[in-house]
Amino acid sequence: MKRSVSFLSLLLLFCLGCDSVTTYDVLIKNGNIADGSGGKSYVGDLAIRGDSIVALGNLNEAKGAIEIDASGLTVAPGFINMLSWANVSLIEDGRSQGDIRQGVTLEIMGEGRSMGPLNDEMKKGMKDGQQHITYDINWTTLGEYLDFLEQKGVSTNIASFVGNGTLREYVMGYEKRPPTEEELQKMKSLTRQAMEEGAVGLSTSLIYVPSGHAETAEIIELAKVVAEYDGMYISHIRDEEGGLLDAVSELISIADEAKIRSEIYHFKASGTENWELLDQAIELVEKARKSGLPITTDMYMYNASSTGLNVLLPGWAKEGGHSKTIELIKQPQRRKQMIAEMDFHVPPEKILFVGFKNKDMRKHIGKTLADVAKERGKAADETVVDLILEDDSRIQVVYFSMSEENVKKKLALPYMAICSDAGSYSNEGVFLEQSTHPRAYGSFARLLGHFVRDEKVISLEEAIYKLTTLPATNLKIERRGALREGYYADVVIFDPAKIQDKATFKEPHQYAVGMRHVFVNGKQVIKEGEHTGAFPGRVVRGPGYKLAAGGGQSSFAKATEDESSGQSSFAKATEDESSGQSTLAEASADK
Repeated sequence: MKRSVSFLSLLLLFCLGCDSVTTYDVLIKNGNIADGSGGKSYVGDLAIRGDSIVALGNLNEAKGAIEIDASGLTVAPGFINMLSWANVSLIEDGRSQGDIRQGVTLEIMGEGRSMGPLNDEMKKGMKDGQQHITYDINWTTLGEYLDFLEQKGVSTNIASFVGNGTLREYVMGYEKRPPTEEELQKMKSLTRQAMEEGAVGLSTSLIYVPSGHAETAEIIELAKVVAEYDGMYISHIRDEEGGLLDAVSELISIADEAKIRSEIYHFKASGTENWELLDQAIELVEKARKSGLPITTDMYMYNASSTGLNVLLPGWAKEGGHSKTIELIKQPQRRKQMIAEMDFHVPPEKILFVGFKNKDMRKHIGKTLADVAKERGKAADETVVDLILEDDSRIQVVYFSMSEENVKKKLALPYMAICSDAGSYSNEGVFLEQSTHPRAYGSFARLLGHFVRDEKVISLEEAIYKLTTLPATNLKIERRGALREGYYADVVIFDPAKIQDKATFKEPHQYAVGMRHVFVNGKQVIKEGEHTGAFPGRVVRGPGYKLAAGGGQSSFAKATEDESSGQSSFAKATEDESSGQSTLAEASADK
């Protein structure tokens, strides 16, 4: 009897052992893991359970409900788009196809303007200005907009800065003057509200109105509020041409006075005569960083920018917003003055039309300003004014204004993150009614294909760092931007030999290739290169949301407290970035 019991006990233990194989929801095997730190990649396995990464390493004995053999493929954290204009395109199509097919799992929106806070007049203006994408505006605050997108369904995660242009318009409209004390306090109150709702920081776009109506002192006051919540200040600086150095210096002074992490949007020197200024601008940034100021930059991967044709107009013609511009064009003397004072930072043959409001005007898409002026038998400056009036819009154009050599130089900077500065579109439906800049479909794939694999400007591991851990660290986003146990399972798997942008300036609506699988919060959105139709995206809230709930202290304040050695902790970090963010400073110095 005793022998029988012992036998049964051993049999039970054996059966239990048979059942002890660990199973996961997703098991990615044999991939070349680039974890986001910038360190050397390694071959290994990664396991996902629920919305999180739960294991990394050798998982040969494990099983997965979904198993992917990633042999020969790179496994990396989901990419972060530091400047996304997907705020409207995601309303139309939450699949975010242009970006998700490149591996972008987090869209950071709100360059100078954000989708809240809004008053009734602003809502009316947004509604009146809608073109091929139309939608109802059922939110008022920025937090409500982000919640609306998540509830509607999006494939990518979403976050946003609050734009000073939006704050200013809410309180002051388009008036070009300093705010009264009461108006400033109102803007500060709205800033606090946005930060407590989860905004990642404050943004400005100082070449546009009404954002650019703000003087430095006003921006500093708003940035001080954001610093209390450990947010970031980020800026499309006041000048990217001849006044570049002064504009960079302004951002540095704001960072210093407000004690806030700060970043320069799409860092560049625009216009052939200004290309040489880039080296001096870099020197200013690096001097500030060495002094302890946490200054970073971002960029897109092209030597052409895209914005409105109206930026060619003199400043006074844009001060009151678009409706005021149209009024002034209709006045013969003012029209004549606009033409006389127009500033072409690039020649007409390097200005390409990509978007019109009026369907009858879209016949000009794909032509240059020089082409259209010749067709009309008029000078280029006259044609600019006429087209803006006829289309009743700013008119979207591409400016071929930058140096390819400077693009490579910027990419090698260890503090350079990556963006698209574009919407995330599908190559179907209403999106085909307009053209666009190819960066909307190719900025991230172009980095990995053209600049990493083909040109070898930086290593693959450095590129992954710039796409993931660097921006996540700068934004103080928790549990994202790296492949680590306990982090959210935003994971991409791509073929480094085949990743490539396909979009061109002539035919921009083409998806990138080479991205095999993409997971967002543990759910598969891209499977064998195709969209699954899943919408697992969530609102990613900034550190102010957490601080508002439970108190805390900003990282900048902590850094400035601990300076017993005569050097801030940020300055130490930039000299010796061995904490996992960057072995890159040394790597770049060796290039």
